[in-house]
Amino acid sequence: METDKIKALKEEKGVVFVEFYATWCPHCQKMMPVVDDVKALFEGRAKVYQFDIDLNGEFANDLDVKSIPTFIIFKDGKEVWRTVGETAADVLSRKLDEALQS
Repeated sequence: METDKIKALKEEKGVVFVEFYATWCPHCQKMMPVVDDVKALFEGRAKVYQFDIDLNGEFANDLDVKSIPTFIIFKDGKEVWRTVGETAADVLSRKLDEALQS
């Protein structure tokens, strides 16, 4: 059964950037300022959501998230890109730009 969060993501129009993280994860902590920068850069063009995996375990399982940090880009409710681990801001920005232009 889909969680309400999955249903909401699938109904979301446009580009949505999702991060799964944990407060105890050192890689996630390193990515926090990067994600803040991406969020600021794409404000008004793409929605950015961050989910603590410890508080959103069922949602993470529904999206087959196995490691953190995990970054997923959705376009009109469909997953178009995913990566796991520390990722450079320019890579995240480029992938978001590609999703916005496709």
